Amino acid sequence: MLWALLFLLNLVFILTVICIPLIILVARKFFQKVKDRNKKNDQPFSVGFFHPYCNAGGGGERVLWCAVKAVQTSYPKVKVVVYTGDLNASPDEIIKRVKQRFNITFCRNIEFIYLHKRKWIQASKYPYFTLLGQSLGSVILGIEAMVSYLPDIFIDSMGFAFTLPLFSFIGGCTTACYVHYPTISTDMLKRISARQLATNNRMTVARSPALSALKIIYYRIFAWMYSFCGRFSDTVMVNSSWTEDHINSLWKCCLSTHRVYPPCDTKSLKELPMCKDIGDGGPIKLVSIGQYRPEKDHPLQLKAMYELRQLVSEQIWDQLKLVFIGSCRDNDDFIRVKDMMDLSKHLSLENNVEFKVNIPFEELKKELSSSMIGLHAMWNEHFGIGIVECMAAGHIMVAHRSGGPKEDIIEEAEGSRNGFLASDECEYAEAIATIIKMSPTTRWKIREAARSSVDRFSTEEFEKGFLRTIEPLFFSSCI
Repeated sequence: MLWALLFLLNLVFILTVICIPLIILVARKFFQKVKDRNKKNDQPFSVGFFHPYCNAGGGGERVLWCAVKAVQTSYPKVKVVVYTGDLNASPDEIIKRVKQRFNITFCRNIEFIYLHKRKWIQASKYPYFTLLGQSLGSVILGIEAMVSYLPDIFIDSMGFAFTLPLFSFIGGCTTACYVHYPTISTDMLKRISARQLATNNRMTVARSPALSALKIIYYRIFAWMYSFCGRFSDTVMVNSSWTEDHINSLWKCCLSTHRVYPPCDTKSLKELPMCKDIGDGGPIKLVSIGQYRPEKDHPLQLKAMYELRQLVSEQIWDQLKLVFIGSCRDNDDFIRVKDMMDLSKHLSLENNVEFKVNIPFEELKKELSSSMIGLHAMWNEHFGIGIVECMAAGHIMVAHRSGGPKEDIIEEAEGSRNGFLASDECEYAEAIATIIKMSPTTRWKIREAARSSVDRFSTEEFEKGFLRTIEPLFFSSCI
């Protein structure tokens, strides 16, 4: 019986070693024929953007659509293709939502390739080994995308690095990627080593030395796989200093990595009239802009409001209101909103908190022009488009002391302060209380400093950086 089992295992191993390279070789030859056939048929030169959640309406989607518009404007003969898994949204509905949410219009039609296997990249499908599951799932989705349409230049604009070897090595495409947030980072490994509770480290694992050790081994193996796939990108764009440091550390690709800050609508937001300063008995509105995802840590902001109540008078407390503004991608996100509503009631904050979901751009501007303080609580936020948008509108921001907000956006030095940084609910509450209690003149100086510091994050600067970075790809692809 044992000999039979060993024979079976050896047979499986040998077949795997032989079959996988053979399948890859056959696939490469097949897609090379596809490319040759396209050239003979005078198919237009094409750029494909891999963004399965293109209709989500978040900061990552703003990057996608600004990049699409930049390509259309600078390369009018190039065909633009977007791979999407939003099966319930027609092309016209997607374009309409882009106009409504981001105020972006396109000069030509965009071809959408609908992917039917998006379920393979949903986190809910993998209760365990989520990172590995989603990454391998992206390979399945990438295969569907490659079979459906093979572009000349492939750009992963959502962070699925495991698709890069598919389109580069097998599909023969020139490849690029825009990394919003590394799938794994050294900071995540440190948190697990320290056995800290986090969104990616459950309590059962954090409390167990053995499980923590096993998870570190799993993360290190995954980090190697992630690095291997990332090196198949001919050009790497990152959205912040923090992301750049981590990608260079993991992928070892300093020469092909370019920092391109994401596009923020600073121009129209700077034109908004700034909210009046805190007056006697007037409302004091705080806003929090960010998609309703677990990593955005909305509960921390609710806890900060609970702590704030202990630091201000009842009169001030009655004037305070925190408005959450964000988009929901799916039912899981809507459930999170409901959970936060329940938490606000549990903390007796229901009269001081409001939730707004998937609001249009014009309503967002109204909310920004009627508030003065902004909150953002994500740990190691890769950049923070919502933070920049609030600052452009003249807000005093309180953001997490980590990631992009700390390294690229907020300056705390006296004399050049343009916002505040905090690490936990008590620090957030103290920062908000400090803002409320400071003199109107001091508040105004911080708000003016915030507004004047955001021009480098404008849409125009993004387009310049993006086009400058991808220009060599067009020449290498012989357009």
